[in-house]
Amino acid sequence: MSEREMARVDGTTWDVVVIGGGTAGLSAALNLARVRRSVLVIDAGEPRNAPAEEVGVHGLLGREGISPLELLRLGREEVASYGGRVVAGRVSRIERRDDGFGVITQDAREVREVRARRLLVATGLVDELPDVPGLSERWGRDVHHCVYCHGWEVRDTKIGVLGSFHQALMFRQMSDDVTLFPNGGPELTDQQWEQLAGLGVAVVDGPVTGLRIDDRDRLAGVLLGSGAVVPVHHLVVAPYFAARAGFLDGLDLPLRDHPRGVGKQLAVDAGGFTGVAGIWAAGNVSDLLAGVPAAAAAGVGAAAAINMDLLTADAERAAALRTPPQHTPPSAASDPFDAFAPAMEAEVSRRILGTRVHGLDSPTAEL
Repeated sequence: MSEREMARVDGTTWDVVVIGGGTAGLSAALNLARVRRSVLVIDAGEPRNAPAEEVGVHGLLGREGISPLELLRLGREEVASYGGRVVAGRVSRIERRDDGFGVITQDAREVREVRARRLLVATGLVDELPDVPGLSERWGRDVHHCVYCHGWEVRDTKIGVLGSFHQALMFRQMSDDVTLFPNGGPELTDQQWEQLAGLGVAVVDGPVTGLRIDDRDRLAGVLLGSGAVVPVHHLVVAPYFAARAGFLDGLDLPLRDHPRGVGKQLAVDAGGFTGVAGIWAAGNVSDLLAGVPAAAAAGVGAAAAINMDLLTADAERAAALRTPPQHTPPSAASDPFDAFAPAMEAEVSRRILGTRVHGLDSPTAEL
């Protein structure tokens, strides 16, 4: 985070600090800013879908095919239009404070801290790809993992699938020419072999050792340990999804295995609450398989939950400030001149005025 940017936000206690400026984080910040919450987004500038710049974002109603970086640019502008702040920075750790949290950022030169009443973690995940030479360089171009994100774009081409029976089934919807490379993965059951054969999916055994790229910088084939090359135009892989949550150490936010065994994620309820007071999470850090539309929806839901939590806290604080002080009647042992408590004033009036209450002679009044 630049010194100039930090100078504008340091020393302020924000209603909400959002860590991560992707789809989930920006969606939450937008909705919080619209209900007049002070909200700061700290973003490290490493969007997961940046490699898919040429492919685009899909399945997002009204923005079909938009560049992922353009989508985030528009989101930052929308947050700013309602008074929210988005700054560049990398959060290194979170610490509890009496009034909430200290969010510590660190760069090569210095450490800075901003204060927050509530936190939203929206840092996403890292795709850990299979160990095949050249695979990471093609990621997001002609190496994919999601049929809903990129299936239409690779339809009717030669598609290879690396190690995943289920992905072979899904991408068979998109092309008649699908080849599964088990590559040392789980053994196929007899039933799975029958299903693949019935669908016309080829299976090629042997270790995958690399990719063949043509002179137009396009994927042309999969290289096997035997030296053979199997022609493919697109390759589908199954990454291990690792939530970006290392900076949360010490806050009792354990990572849990995803039910499908594809990685680890933060556990949250339907509103994104982590179970730890003051901390919510949304997007891929708490839902590894969420696409852009689902991540945006999770951000909106978390924003509503956070705002309600703040509303409740603010209302309780306001009520406490309005509670009048309790006066204790003086005891026999107390100083008779101790303040002008109501009981003392009433006793003095009775003794002096007697029946002449408020200047009226009242023969029925008790002495």
